[in-house]
Amino acid sequence: MRDLVIEMLKERGVAIQDVAQIVLDLQRPYNPALTMEQCLDSVFNVLDKREVQHCIVTGVTLDSYAEKGLLPEPLQTLMRQDNPLYGVDEILAVGITNVYGTIGLTNFGYLDKVKPGILAQLNNKESSMVHTFLDDIVAALAAAASARLAHNRRD
Repeated sequence: MRDLVIEMLKERGVAIQDVAQIVLDLQRPYNPALTMEQCLDSVFNVLDKREVQHCIVTGVTLDSYAEKGLLPEPLQTLMRQDNPLYGVDEILAVGITNVYGTIGLTNFGYLDKVKPGILAQLNNKESSMVHTFLDDIVAALAAAASARLAHNRRD
């Protein structure tokens, strides 16, 4: 299942290295010796979690269906517009961040607001692609992987 979600992300324009780069940028101030390899390992560990895989499959599928106009109204319009009051995309992402506790949630809030790296590209409203869920999923993956590193460093 991990390979499936990695392929789904790749098909939507997200490489695991993109997520790991966000992790590296987020955690380097707290751990100057942190390497890209450690960040990649942390992202892969998060991707091994079944509940994370389910969130990715659900969110990416909904984005794809919205992009193809296959959702019923009013959901189709809400998704196509990435309506700011929709909020279900963030709720799904919180399912990923909760795997690593409060630090995962605070990391997600920061990333969702600042939108560094690939997140800015995914949040581009000018694109014909729908990434209503994907931008939050990627932020949540990076947030969870960052939280995992922080927890492991403290231990």
